[in-house]
Amino acid sequence: MKSIDKQAGKQPAGPGLDSEGMIVSHFGVAVEVLFQGGERRMVRVKRNSGHVVGDLVRVLAEVLERLPRSTELRRRDARGAVHLVAANLDVLGVVVAPMSPAGFLDRAIVAAHAAGLRPFVVFNKCDLAPARAQAEALRQVYAGSAPIFMLSAKNGEGLEPLRAFLHEGHRGAFVGSSGVGKSSLLNALCPEIDLKVAEVSDHKWLGRHTTTVSSLHTLPGGGELVDTPGFRDFGLVDISPSEIAAYFPGFEPLQAHGCRFHNCRHRQDPGCAVAELVDKGEISSERYQTYLALLAEVEGTEEEALRRARKK
Repeated sequence: MKSIDKQAGKQPAGPGLDSEGMIVSHFGVAVEVLFQGGERRMVRVKRNSGHVVGDLVRVLAEVLERLPRSTELRRRDARGAVHLVAANLDVLGVVVAPMSPAGFLDRAIVAAHAAGLRPFVVFNKCDLAPARAQAEALRQVYAGSAPIFMLSAKNGEGLEPLRAFLHEGHRGAFVGSSGVGKSSLLNALCPEIDLKVAEVSDHKWLGRHTTTVSSLHTLPGGGELVDTPGFRDFGLVDISPSEIAAYFPGFEPLQAHGCRFHNCRHRQDPGCAVAELVDKGEISSERYQTYLALLAEVEGTEEEALRRARKK
């Protein structure tokens, strides 16, 4: 991913000058913009302006204009509201930990692929007692879908492979449910930012949500990461049934076998390679049922959107 120095305009950033830069922090009613040459400036915005960390912008005095995005990552919350997580990323790190809520990882991986991002999985807190068996089970399911990094942000175990991956020059974000240790992980990767962290709960081995502001951080040695506030759900936005069928983790063997029909939804379709792999036990019945539930949810959302459109 190109750095801000390559993407931003070449004019110096100063009051009254038309300058280009990148939003590196969002505070609700103001954003911090990083300009060419390293200058930073706060610019006021409307609370629901639609700007997000990672946006490339042009600033004239106190007027901010957003430039076209190459990618954008969105999610839907439990109430149905759509949130833009970040823009202009090329990778997405999905952080999980022992006792993480089920379903988050599948949704985030599907959303990443649909947004044109390369997902990777970070299993944090691998030093905790319940972690080893869970980590191995996760590897068996997701190893073919995304790079997996098993580590402990607390003691540094397993951090070097993740550092090497990020130092390839990626711009990414960490997403994960509240308390999986995203802030601790960023502190371990980039100690000078010193993000606040919370203690781990003895009940579910999860911490409390501590990040309230989205910010982009440049890592020593290369790469950039957006720290996002934690959230408990990752509802899919504008994802089609065909995208669920193509991107659901664990269906990678289809690349070698292939279904008879290109638009197969892997339900009762004739010549379905997924059904064959389920029958052979190469895809577990549990994973298949998880897929069917997610497919039904997306189909229901699509049908509801069509009903609303017909009423207009």
